[in-house]
Amino acid sequence: MTISIRPYALTDVPAFFEAACESVADVYPWLAWCHADYKIEDAQTWIASQVEAFEKRTEFQFVITDENGRFLGCCGLNHINEAHRLANLGYWLRTSAAGQGVMPEAVRLVARWGFANTSLERLEIVVAVGNVRSQRVAEKAGATREGILRSRLFFHDRPHDAVMYSLVRPAIGATDHGF
Repeated sequence: MTISIRPYALTDVPAFFEAACESVADVYPWLAWCHADYKIEDAQTWIASQVEAFEKRTEFQFVITDENGRFLGCCGLNHINEAHRLANLGYWLRTSAAGQGVMPEAVRLVARWGFANTSLERLEIVVAVGNVRSQRVAEKAGATREGILRSRLFFHDRPHDAVMYSLVRPAIGATDHGF
């Protein structure tokens, strides 16, 4: 499947909402925002905030689409730390698009975009220890597993250990590092 990424647009609300509703069973255990009571107004608020954040360069969230323009999920850079030139790289995928190589490619595309369009030197992918699918995405995208961070994530009213992965800016003249 051929995919592409682009920044959010306000017109993405219906497709985003549909994908979130389809994916509650798979996404909710790891991302508490995607729950059975998620409303279209929540999607509107989120997307409006991301359009503004992109314009202000405080976050860079991207919609993932297939060759037909179908909304597949999201991948982006947030928690940007200018002083240390690092950011979190997060992602989620609609259930019906899972297992087709979409997300590793999207991670590579966002990493390339981030290194080409910002001064970021390091992108961190922080994944709950139990989220094996997301760990596989990071590994397939070429990220380096660095270790387990105790109580690094907090969702569903309790802390969770997380696996830390990273992608770093390739050195000038270096060979391809998986992305």
